Amino acid sequence: QVQLAEYGGGSVQTGGALTLACVVSGYADSSPCMGWFRQAPGQAREGVAVIDSDGSTTYADPVKGRFAISQDNTKNTLYLKIDTLQPEDTGMYYCAAGPSCNSRRRWALLKRGGTGMDSWGTGTLVNISS
Repeated sequence: QVQLAEYGGGSVQTGGALTLACVVSGYADSSPCMGWFRQAPGQAREGVAVIDSDGSTTYADPVKGRFAISQDNTKNTLYLKIDTLQPEDTGMYYCAAGPSCNSRRRWALLKRGGTGMDSWGTGTLVNISS
């Protein structure tokens, strides 16, 4: 059974940094696409960053230059390193898995807020104080 669990959220001052982690187990696809998505209260879920099994990445415009997605396959863990946190980064952060994603699919996943991914974690909350 596929399981995804996010860790690392918390309350941080504007300008601070966080590293989120997502531990993945039981996913059937040997070459999955993985991504991070976030949702602020009262807002739709939006894409953050997506990475394919070959390491190719795509980032949403608001996080470019500040966020970095990576994966450690030996630990079955997905990471999101975040720098220079801003109040608008506040929200619930989710990791998700799906079929292999080329560039077109990565962009589409970001635009759709992750619709198309087939497995999701339950989220970790990030709160930025200003």
